[in-house]
Amino acid sequence: MIKIEFLGPINKENVEVNVHTLKELKEFLKQDESLKEWLSLCAVALNDKIIFDENQTLKDGDKIALLPPVCGG
Repeated sequence: MIKIEFLGPINKENVEVNVHTLKELKEFLKQDESLKEWLSLCAVALNDKIIFDENQTLKDGDKIALLPPVCGG
């Protein structure tokens, strides 16, 4: 299972899912209407490292974090 953390203003409880690639995870998350907008805005971290490749292989125990954009001063 892959643990997904929704950080900042996304305001959703963490979930665990059984997917094998980032692309599969994205398709799974698109089913939640409240996440569709966030998916296009967020960076994605795999075990605390930013990733970009949708074909990235995920394995049991991995942690994905959706990182929304932030403002600061």
